Amino acid sequence: MSTPKFDEGRLMQVLVAPIVSEKATMVAEKSNAVTFKVLQNATKPEIKAAVELMFKVEVKGVSVVNTKGKTKRFGKTVGRRDNVRKAYVLLKEGQELNLSGEAA
Repeated sequence: MSTPKFDEGRLMQVLVAPIVSEKATMVAEKSNAVTFKVLQNATKPEIKAAVELMFKVEVKGVSVVNTKGKTKRFGKTVGRRDNVRKAYVLLKEGQELNLSGEAA
C-alpha cells in the first residue's frame, strides 16, 4: 500500500499542541502513545503523516477522540469552550518522541 501524498504546509498545521496531562502521561507510559490536540477536520492518515514528518518516528496507529466544549459562565455572560479533537498516536516498538523542545 503506497502512502498518499499530503501538502507539507497543511501537515505543519495539523498538530495544534501536545496534550500534557496526568491521563496523557499515563497512556504514554503504558502503551507508548503520545497525545496531541489536532485540527477539527484532521484525518487519521494526515495526523500519522504529520507526526512522522515532524518528529521522524514510525507510527503504528492513530486513535481520535472528539470532545464537545463545555458551556461556562463568566459572571452574567455565558461562554463556551472550543470543541477539541484529540489524537492518541501509538508509536512502534523502540520509537521515542522528544517533546522537550530541542530539534532533532
